[in-house]
Order: sequence, then C-alpha cells, then structure tokens
Amino acid sequence: MICRAAGEMPLPSEERRAAMAGPVWMEWVSAESGSSVGTARDSAAARICSQESGNVNSAIRGTVMSTCCTSFVLRGLLPLLFAFGSAVASAADPLPSWNDTAPKQAILRFVERVTRDGSPDFVPPAERIAAFDNDGTLWCEQPAYFQLLFALDRVKAMAAAHPQWKETEPFKSVLAGDMQGLIAGGEKALLEIIAATHAGMTTDEFARIAREWVTTSRHPKFQRPYIECVYQPQIELLKYLREKGFKTYIVSGGGIEFMRPWTEQVYGIPPEQVVGSSARLRYEVRDGIPVILKLPQIDHIDDKAGKPVGIHKFIGRRPILACGNSDGDFEMLEYVTSGPGPRLGLIIHHDDEQREFAYDRASHIGQLNRGLDEAARRNWIIVSMKNDWPEIFLD
Repeated sequence: MICRAAGEMPLPSEERRAAMAGPVWMEWVSAESGSSVGTARDSAAARICSQESGNVNSAIRGTVMSTCCTSFVLRGLLPLLFAFGSAVASAADPLPSWNDTAPKQAILRFVERVTRDGSPDFVPPAERIAAFDNDGTLWCEQPAYFQLLFALDRVKAMAAAHPQWKETEPFKSVLAGDMQGLIAGGEKALLEIIAATHAGMTTDEFARIAREWVTTSRHPKFQRPYIECVYQPQIELLKYLREKGFKTYIVSGGGIEFMRPWTEQVYGIPPEQVVGSSARLRYEVRDGIPVILKLPQIDHIDDKAGKPVGIHKFIGRRPILACGNSDGDFEMLEYVTSGPGPRLGLIIHHDDEQREFAYDRASHIGQLNRGLDEAARRNWIIVSMKNDWPEIFLD
C-alpha cells in the first residue's frame, strides 16, 4: 500500500495504471518516491506520454516492457550479488587488511595448527589465550601515549579549581604549554600529573570522563577521534582469533581504568579481559550508594617485567600467542613463547612514516631495540606496517 500526503501529485487513474503495465508502474512509483534507481522518472514519464497518445503499438510495448522488466530485475539483483561476493571473499580471507606476506601466512598456519581437530598441535579452547599490548599495537601511540595527552588535557580542565597550579611544577609547565619543562621533571612529574588527574573520584566518574575524551578529542596529525586511531588489521586479527575459539586479552602498560570503558566497543574485548597498570582503590558508601574510589597510590605497573606478573595474577593461564610493538613487551613475549607446545610471538614494527609514524631504536616512546635484535633467534614474527598492512586505519 502506498500512501500519499495531502497536496502531493495524485496516483494515476486505474486506466493509466493498467496501461503502464507492471514494471512501468513500479518505475513511476520509484520516481515519485524520490528513488534514484536508474533514470526511472524520465523513462516512466516518456512511456506514460507515449502510451496515452496511442503511438506505441502493442508489439513495441511488449518489447519495451520485456526490456524494462529485465533491467528492473538486474538492478535489484546486482546489489545482492555484490553483497554475496563480498561475503564470500570475507569468509575466504579472514584478514583482508593484511598483505599475503610471511607474517599473515605464519598467523594462519599457527591458528590452523592449534585449532584443527586431529592436529598434533591441537590446543583445547580453554587454553587458547592471546595477549595483546595496546599502545602502538592496537592503536597509535605517537606523538605521545594517549593517556598522557588525556592527563594533560585534564590538568587544563581542572586548573580553575586549582589556582595554585599556575605557580607549581609540573602543572605550571603544562598550563604554559612548556613540554620541555614537563619532560625535565622526569618520571616524578608525570606520576604527579597522573595522580592529580586520575584520583579522588569514583571509578564510574573516571570511566565517563575517559570515554568522553577518547570519543571527542582528536589526534593532532590524523584529525580523527583517538578512538578511531585503531589499527584495522589488528581488529581483523582479534575477530579471527575469537572466531577460532581464542579468548583475547589486552595486557598493557596503560591504565586499566582508562582502557576498560571503551575496549569492548572498539576491540570486542570486555573490561574483565583488560590487564593494565592500576592504582589502589577503596570501597565507600556515599549518600547511601556503594562506590569504588580511585586513590593516588600505585598498585601495579603492567610494563616490562610487570606484564608476565599481570598475566599470572589476573589471567591465570599462560597465553599461547602474544603481540606487542616495543621493548616494553619483551618480557611478555619471552614469557609467552617459552612455554610448552605451539607458541607465536608477533612484533608490530612502525616503519611507515607516510601513513602513520616510523620509529624504533631511537624513540623515547615505543622504543624497539632488543626486540629487533632477538626476534629471529626467538622465532618472533616482525610485522612491517609498511609492507604487510595495505590498510592501517579504518576509513
């Protein structure tokens, strides 16, 4: 049933409708409803005029109708055929944003070995654990760790409530935009900023602030929200592993409370499968409502040697696959790949200055030195962003 609003062009009479015969009638409706299928409006109007004038005999009309019907059916089928072809291609290639190079083939072979029934390397689903670093592995980490940029923005947002910060380091440098002054303060200055901007609120309050920031703030180079600076090839890899019975975890030096609010939305990894650095917490009842309060004291640093400790403490199983990008992930890769049975270690190498960033040994952020030196000896796979990923971000 087709309803028309008052004042719109009336539907054709029954006589005209009969004369328009099937496909022409359908094209008239498409044209009047604003459809952009082919040139429906023009062709329908021409046929109406021609048919009403009696200048088109029945034989010609039959040929035209047959041609129109075929064209109409094809126009309807083409999108379905295209969608079907895309679905088949996707099913045939679970990692379409990976070039068909050695790293991709190594991943596919490993997954096939550990998931195929009857394989001598078969791993039960309960033991299929994959651990991924976050910064520089699942999303970008330049020109600075995103959580640090978040903390600096929080200093500016909170400055009105802390007027003393204008004369107190390291807040003075942050408010003045003096990054060299901030860097001169070293780790102590950074920890002071993190404590001031991350503590003194409930976990729910912090989650709301963090989620809003990653969604609305934009990367200075890519001019896209930080939450969209994630690597499309890695999103596909996470999905592929889960389809093969793996449980995927984040094991990151980043703050656990900073990541948990959005990892499920972006990576499909729920908050209970996020392991990260954490501060101490305290339970309180505020105005009759139970809450968890964030404290300024550090509880666990999930970086370098802290990553295997975090895996044991919070996961309870040694993963069979680990993926990182820096020497901060070295101990995690070492711990994971030294276990019994089949193991796979992956290192994402940032070597694409045009599409992302190029850095490794000399970088102060995401330095990759020891990992490059020992990857071959340890059978870890180096993934080149430049050569192995035809796509980096999802456009």
